[in-house]
Amino acid sequence: MFRILKNVEIYSPEYMGFRDILTAYGRIALISENIEPVRQLQPEVIDCSGMIAMPGLIDQHVHITGGGGEQGPGSIIGPISSGDLIRAGITTVVGVLGNDAVGKNLQGLLMKTSSLETEGLTAFMYTGNYGVPPVTITGRVLTDIVIIDKVIGAGEIAISDYRSTYPGRSELAKLAYEAVTGGMLSGKAGIVHLHVGDGKDGLMPLIDLLESTDFPVSTFVPTHLNRSRTLFDQAVRYHKNGGIIDLTAGEDTKAGISVPQCLAMLIGSGDNLERVTVSSDGNGSGAGQSHTETGRVMALFEDLRSAVMDYQLPLETVLKTVTENPAKTLKLYPAKGKTTVGSDADILLADKASLTPRMLLARGKILMRDGKPVES
Repeated sequence: MFRILKNVEIYSPEYMGFRDILTAYGRIALISENIEPVRQLQPEVIDCSGMIAMPGLIDQHVHITGGGGEQGPGSIIGPISSGDLIRAGITTVVGVLGNDAVGKNLQGLLMKTSSLETEGLTAFMYTGNYGVPPVTITGRVLTDIVIIDKVIGAGEIAISDYRSTYPGRSELAKLAYEAVTGGMLSGKAGIVHLHVGDGKDGLMPLIDLLESTDFPVSTFVPTHLNRSRTLFDQAVRYHKNGGIIDLTAGEDTKAGISVPQCLAMLIGSGDNLERVTVSSDGNGSGAGQSHTETGRVMALFEDLRSAVMDYQLPLETVLKTVTENPAKTLKLYPAKGKTTVGSDADILLADKASLTPRMLLARGKILMRDGKPVES
């Protein structure tokens, strides 16, 4: 119930220096230079010397029930395990359905979301799939968001992809109305999470919609924007005009640009990475038209580590893209995405020298010790 993390170097994601952290009832109760244990509370005291603490990572795009199926039944990917997410330092995850709404369905996605919650993680989901009109549980995107507590938006809706339905402006506008209104009525994010393929139009369907309607630009979160240099350049312009851009971790195709490279270019141009997020596309089919590889959630932390260790980018700046920024996008901030008093005790502790995950707390419960998931 009570834990004290001693001698830890904190990134909130802003650098806070060396402090002690007291967690109680799933939240951060106190951060101070020296917290002495009160015997009556019988807290667990953990010496975190040599480790840095950061908020648990937020992955807003994971195929938690599995992706694939695009090479026939033999290519269907199974559900992800909570252990895979925990090893990657992820404490909050958002599940997506993707292209396959036959072998997979939203009811299964909802059940898997609830299952991950029982294993200590915070889990949400999007309603819908690649196609427009999207599949739903209640018959409407709006009512899915309002009535089903785990549904926080619509996605992943495909544009500029040969696997999309090539939705027109009117269809996208109706979908945005459903998501925005559902978000307003429920107090949720109500975002439209857009899969952007490598088709000719790139971000133009979204840009055209925003130029011809009055929807807030914050309604939309386009992802996979580093799959090609052309698309990334378009994304940079979109971001400068106020848009949120989501990069996909683990991008290693010939046409694509890795997340560390993208972040280095953005920071080099004077960007402070506000409204830039990174997600893993974990447990889904890989990049390129073969769709035979499986995305890994661990790529999220690996790209974070590479950006800091290989590209010498500041940890506090890079860390925002997988903590504070997605928390704000999903309207979970400051309960999520921040290491501060009153926030959920979602804390990732990593070895300072090697920047590898060592311990993970989710709402105060230890889910990983010494880099290994804790048996429940």
